[in-house]
Amino acid sequence: MRIENLLVEIGTEELPPKSLAKLATAFRDNIDSQFSDNDLSFSSVNWYASPRRLAVMVEGLSEYQADKIVEKRGPAVSAAFDQDGQATKAAQGWARGNGIDVAEASRLKTDKGEWLLYKAEVKGQAVKDLLAPLVEKALKALPIPKPMRWGAKSTQFIRPIHTVTILFGDELIEGSVLGVTSSRLIKGHRFHSDQPFELTKADNYLAELERHFVIAKHDVRKAKILNQIEAAATKENATADINDDLLEEVTSLVEWPIALTASFEESFLAVPKEALIYTMKDDQKYFPLLDENGQLKSRFVFITNIESKEPQAIISGNEKVIRPRLADAEFFFNTDKKKTLESRLESLKTILFQKQLGTVFEKSERIALMAKEIASMLGADEQAAYRAGLLCKTDLMTNMVMEFPDVQGVMGMHYARIDGESEAVALAQNEQYKPRFAGDELPNSEVSICVALADKIDTLVGIFGIGQTPKGDKDPFALRRASIGILRIIVEKSLNLDLIDLVEASIATFADKIESKELNAKVTDFVLARFKAWYAEQGVGAEVVQSVAINRPTRPADFAARIEAVKSFNSLESAEALAAANKRVANILAKNPISEVTALQNNLLIEPAEIALSKALTSVEERIKPLLEQSDYKNTLTTLAELKEPIDDFFETVMVMAEDEATKINRLNLLSRLRALFLCCADISVLG
Repeated sequence: MRIENLLVEIGTEELPPKSLAKLATAFRDNIDSQFSDNDLSFSSVNWYASPRRLAVMVEGLSEYQADKIVEKRGPAVSAAFDQDGQATKAAQGWARGNGIDVAEASRLKTDKGEWLLYKAEVKGQAVKDLLAPLVEKALKALPIPKPMRWGAKSTQFIRPIHTVTILFGDELIEGSVLGVTSSRLIKGHRFHSDQPFELTKADNYLAELERHFVIAKHDVRKAKILNQIEAAATKENATADINDDLLEEVTSLVEWPIALTASFEESFLAVPKEALIYTMKDDQKYFPLLDENGQLKSRFVFITNIESKEPQAIISGNEKVIRPRLADAEFFFNTDKKKTLESRLESLKTILFQKQLGTVFEKSERIALMAKEIASMLGADEQAAYRAGLLCKTDLMTNMVMEFPDVQGVMGMHYARIDGESEAVALAQNEQYKPRFAGDELPNSEVSICVALADKIDTLVGIFGIGQTPKGDKDPFALRRASIGILRIIVEKSLNLDLIDLVEASIATFADKIESKELNAKVTDFVLARFKAWYAEQGVGAEVVQSVAINRPTRPADFAARIEAVKSFNSLESAEALAAANKRVANILAKNPISEVTALQNNLLIEPAEIALSKALTSVEERIKPLLEQSDYKNTLTTLAELKEPIDDFFETVMVMAEDEATKINRLNLLSRLRALFLCCADISVLG
């Protein structure tokens, strides 16, 4: 059987750069799925993408589907023949549907009876007869939120399609995909190779495209861009400000990347660098250059899609483009400096935070009060925390932030310094939003921590208080992200804060704006529930988190300490047996509840194993008491692990449900004491 590589290329108009890689990988996955579902044999599928094409290479594809045996069960033999042994109408209809006589049917015998059976070998179809429809199905299943039509066609796709090429080795597979007939024509670079060329063989695809100034491999193009940027930065004795999202987007904008370096007037450097960097990266897709101290230079690197004989013309053009953008930032900055942040407080009264919760000004007042309260809990500067909270949203009313929303917070920091606010208050203007995303750094100063926690808790309490809790994947106020932020700050900064206290303090700032009944418990439980997702990302099993969550410790730092202890305990050799024993204890006590746990009566301890367990319990209780006072859960559980042998001996030799009622109650009390001892850290019975 002939085996070849298959190329499928869809030539389009410029594809959306931010979704190019997602579309290409989805195309690969869909092709893989379609081919597998249709019994096509192949070794692998690779994807290629550039601004004007999506392509896959299916390697080691067999020319035909695999042959297969088709079995179709018919009616039961008892229903297939009448008393005279003649085929019934049911049997005849089934046989006719399969193109055979009833006498030609096989028999299938099972424990449940005997049935007529039709078995036939179906020859695999030729791949060339299947490809076009399968490719079209794969394309129609792409994640395209808003498909478009073009010309007079009713066909829809993310962008108009100009060419379709399907080559099986050197054979052109004829057919139509989304209304475009397959051909050998491939389009090269828009400017360096403006005439389509014919591709003779699938294996020549990458080399031929490169000869026509297109690097089709996305990762190769990305690496080349990165290398060029870094080389250009080295020439300038600088470091390029590169983030992967921007690098990915630029990779999806060009087919033949060339890095060039340009400059702007140094006078613009008087503007805070964050605003200039935002303008260059987000608006223009440029890569700013930083000196050895991390300060912005008046030079930047950009990627062009043309290898020009006169690069200076391209450089000059980009310099002309960036200049007015930087001039705008400069104008906004100079205008904003004429007013203090404090003077902007009044304007916050015109901005609605949420209809039922009031304006941004009211939210700022609540944040200020809450930040002061948290500062009191932490022994931080209460007045600075209040001041920072009061001003924390004022930069939203500046020209700079209105024009460049992503610099909110950081511009507040710069304006606060210009206004003569303390450094702690200034830093808090920026750090209030941290962590902004998973893995982001946390606020550093105590005042920043107070404001960041206050802001997040205020949003949680307010939104829960008006009954707009997240449902499914809908979370318009990002309450899950806020909750993770609260947990991260408290845990990673080792803060002795209790969620119940924080939520209660926040509720008090809302007065009658919210419904407070059971609100504290709802918000606290919602935040604690985020521990499961947080630890799942770290590879911690759900059962470990559940073992701690059962006790509902509401101090996040304490919760985390218990998690670490259970993780350590879980690695002990005795862990599995102890978890099983705890589960057994829990089940016994659940089936035989006692109204009140009383002191053990030593005179009723008869069996050596129960006497030994009682003594071991007393010894362990005394030893773990100081450990629990220090929240040393790790050593507490390690000490509890010493109870494995006396517990095993107890269950092996002692009958808990003794005939004597007093003895039975005494043994249940012993187990209750054992259960309570382990629950001081976590319920390890769920680990078993």
